[in-house]
Amino acid sequence: MDDKNLMQNLLLLEKGCCDLYLHGAVESATKNVLGAFNSALDDSLSMQDEIYSKMSQKGWYTNQNVDQTKIDQLRQKFSSAQ
Repeated sequence: MDDKNLMQNLLLLEKGCCDLYLHGAVESATKNVLGAFNSALDDSLSMQDEIYSKMSQKGWYTNQNVDQTKIDQLRQKFSSAQ
């Protein structure tokens, strides 16, 4: 397994952790439990951001620019649905 695949796997695992912590926070029954999940989620989001940043620096995770007209069309679509 090369470095790129390893980082992709780490990023996927970290995103999964974020998802689990978010659900744990939503379902928390007490403030203490909520605080624990929120703290874990914040830490996990920070790790996810670090992994993403390193991948982006190496060109392994690129973003695509979206044409402003497409953004405007989606905005119009969802604002008219309300």
